[in-house]
Amino acid sequence: MNLASLSSSYLRARPLNTALSLMLLALGVATIVLLVLVVSQLEERMSRDARGIDLVVGAKGSPMQLILAGIYHADAPTGNIPLAAVQAFQKNRLVRKVIPLALGDGWKGFRIVGAGHEYLEHYGAKPAIGRLWDEPMEVVLGAEVAARTGVGVGARFAGAHGITGQGEEHGAAPYDVVGVLGRTGSVLDRLVLTSVESVWQVHEQEHGPEDKADRKALEEDREVTVLLLQYASPLAAAMLPRQINSQSELQAASPAYETARLFRIVGVGVEAMRAFAIVLIIAAGLSVFIALYTALEERRYDLAVMRTLGAAPGRLFGLLIMEGVVLAALGTLIGLALGHALAATLGAWLESQQQYPVTGLAWRAEELWLAAVALGVGLIAALLPAWRAYRTDVSRTLARG
Repeated sequence: MNLASLSSSYLRARPLNTALSLMLLALGVATIVLLVLVVSQLEERMSRDARGIDLVVGAKGSPMQLILAGIYHADAPTGNIPLAAVQAFQKNRLVRKVIPLALGDGWKGFRIVGAGHEYLEHYGAKPAIGRLWDEPMEVVLGAEVAARTGVGVGARFAGAHGITGQGEEHGAAPYDVVGVLGRTGSVLDRLVLTSVESVWQVHEQEHGPEDKADRKALEEDREVTVLLLQYASPLAAAMLPRQINSQSELQAASPAYETARLFRIVGVGVEAMRAFAIVLIIAAGLSVFIALYTALEERRYDLAVMRTLGAAPGRLFGLLIMEGVVLAALGTLIGLALGHALAATLGAWLESQQQYPVTGLAWRAEELWLAAVALGVGLIAALLPAWRAYRTDVSRTLARG
């Protein structure tokens, strides 16, 4: 009988101890795998969405909220800013690019964003079907929006108040779908995109025919929600945010700084969960050690008989080491599978909420290190019992029976 079959037979003989060790190790590994997959994917997506955007300008409020609303479309905007601000930044020598966005309405849980074609060009988005908007009240759908709603080119729909589209519907101002974007892996996949003029037109029509005399006044009061800026030179990074924040009606927020702050805040919870997972892995190692040590005491006579039948001390040492490694390997495999399954489940839920998608199909290099650590825990836990098996006194053990 070889070492592997002997080890497996001994493990099967103690199902409760084996199950406890496997459960603790698998839960610890699964927790760390889940954290690695979720955090790394969110960091990659948020970094990709913010790439090329040096500054977000909007109404006074929380800088974090401004970033979440202006770049990631994951929060309510802080308010609106006058259209004159767009023209001022377009003339500013410190600014290379200005992308104004108009937010406020939604449709079936997806946000309707008013922007220019330069917003799509920034993310390298192109129509997979149809074309881009040319006239007010024409829209293109992000790839995820089209896939989840089943709506395509030629359809017509009305947006609704609120960024989730749960408010009163703008039935008098429907949008016409003229295109569907190819998948970009960016925030655009989850947006309904149209011109800024379309957003203005929808809200100006709410005033009705009786207000036509005030149409010029309405046009003069037009606003946008945020501006996405790109610096023209390194000097702009030092001067522009200070200049903007000194204006009472405007606020500037740095995506790099705010996202780093966000992950520092989230990181506290992540580190707490990671510490808990490490405790579970250590507890699994102790469980393996106790199980093997207890089993060694129970089968000392069997090991002594094996020695008399010609088994070398190294073979008994290998037997105990094999049991620890087999337990650790099984727990690690179960933990890896469970962690990816949990990530896939969380990703499905996030997708149903129109949030950042997470996949369980991704693989990270950190998982190899985690597997090595888990196997090392099993090996270390088995060393003392294995050494005692190696040092078994055959004659004394057989004499005691």
